[in-house]
Amino acid sequence: MRILHLYKDYFPVLGGIENHIRALAEAQARAGMEVVVLVTAPHGRTVEERSGNLRILKAGRWVTIASTPLSPSFFLHARRLLRECDLIHLHHPYPPAELAYLLSGTTAPAVLTYHSDIVRQRRSGRLYRPLLYRVLDRVACILVTSPVYLETSPHLRPFREKCRVVPLGIEVSRFAEVSPEEAKALRAAWCGEPGRPHVLFVGRLRYYKGLEVLLQALPALPEVHAVIVGTGPMEGPWRRLAQALGLGHRVHFLGEVPDARLPALYHAADLFVLPATARAEAFGTVLLEAMAAGLPVVTTEVGTGTTWVVGEAGWVVPPGDPQALAAAIREIVRQPALARERAARGRERVRTQFPVERMVEGVEAVYREVLRQACSQSASPTV
Repeated sequence: MRILHLYKDYFPVLGGIENHIRALAEAQARAGMEVVVLVTAPHGRTVEERSGNLRILKAGRWVTIASTPLSPSFFLHARRLLRECDLIHLHHPYPPAELAYLLSGTTAPAVLTYHSDIVRQRRSGRLYRPLLYRVLDRVACILVTSPVYLETSPHLRPFREKCRVVPLGIEVSRFAEVSPEEAKALRAAWCGEPGRPHVLFVGRLRYYKGLEVLLQALPALPEVHAVIVGTGPMEGPWRRLAQALGLGHRVHFLGEVPDARLPALYHAADLFVLPATARAEAFGTVLLEAMAAGLPVVTTEVGTGTTWVVGEAGWVVPPGDPQALAAAIREIVRQPALARERAARGRERVRTQFPVERMVEGVEAVYREVLRQACSQSASPTV
């Protein structure tokens, strides 16, 4: 079976959707499927990577507008590939891929993973909505990453019958155990006072991550250091905010960190915080990574999958509330037995509910359903 995945970015670009597509594509290729991933390159040159049954085609981009890479060569490659594959897997949101799918004339069955609503671009979102609804109506099945998102997204309600919940997953063993020496060395590099609690944040530095809330909480937590992993458009403003709050010596911006080093970073910290402030944070894969590493986690209730992901294993506070976030961090620091109990609960939750194998099996079950439906329709006599 030939599968085509369509999105805007792929590894080594780091992010929840990018990590999901990589894990899924690699697992499918190992299972013997022919897998092509069509995305855009971070530059104007088209490049191709191959590994066994997996082919990654990165079309050179011309410009990026409102976080959307535009690439004429993406459309040219998509036009051909959409007609050559047996099954199409779209990853929303990326409007150019969805437009290419509609214009291709392909008869191959398609599924779409609905990763997130488009939240901030309200004016362009209204213009885009008719295109989105045509795509959602045309695809055979819509994969949703949590039951909460299925209930709360206004765009999914008209298509509820064709939605299937398939949560994201991670390679649990990769985060569960790391070299103690490596974690200890990382921690020593952050701060010369080893007894200080360290709170970790990992993610793209975008507005909806809510990092300013964590920074605003730190003045009430004079013993706590914060370690920030990632880059993005808000890095400059958040660095300036940390300086303005007098936190320069307690906030460590590490920038982009190689993917291979991430597990050790989790093990070097004392707790993890995802202080999201908007629905654009739809799931929170980093919460799974932190829980798999045995960290107590704090997140926010933004009406998406973040609270569902942590279940009863984490702390949940209102978004945009530095005082509530500070109180949760203080409870974790001052009640280590409670923190260990919930961290153990979180590790077990990830191990049983969110392993990458379970995610892959869920997606493949949807593929089988869609292909059976397509075969049935093609076999039906025409009138």
